[in-house]
Amino acid sequence: MQVSSTYRYAKISPFKAREVTRAIQGLPVSAALDLVAFSPKKAAALVSKTLKSAVANAENNANLRVDGLVVKEAIVGEGPTMRRMMTRARGSGSTIRRRSSHIRIVLTDEIEIKKRERTSGKKKKGAAKKKATSAKSAEVAKSPKESAKEDATEKES
Repeated sequence: MQVSSTYRYAKISPFKAREVTRAIQGLPVSAALDLVAFSPKKAAALVSKTLKSAVANAENNANLRVDGLVVKEAIVGEGPTMRRMMTRARGSGSTIRRRSSHIRIVLTDEIEIKKRERTSGKKKKGAAKKKATSAKSAEVAKSPKESAKEDATEKES
């Protein structure tokens, strides 16, 4: 079952808010709340408010358990833009656009919870092969003088 919550007319640019919502899509609710809580952005507070509202809707209106909820969608749409004038040099003016956005979060219990793998600290599988091949290529790439010296020492013995 799907449950949604919408924060309309949020006083933030949609471009800035989308950065936070992209990070929480597909995460379990507990992980999404942790990620948003420790993010230093202004949009994180607004997304957190919307996410908590969606969780409350799921608990109270749909009788769903919070443990099984996953963020299915986190969408930020454009709201109305207020236009203001700012005086400039020589009697001219320029517009200031104060953008707003609509933040919509959809939670579901139908998607299976998947944990993301950690990428830090792991070495790539091909790293050992590269070292071995570079050692072989170093042996092959000897200069003609070095190979002549080795031949001379072999003849003497």
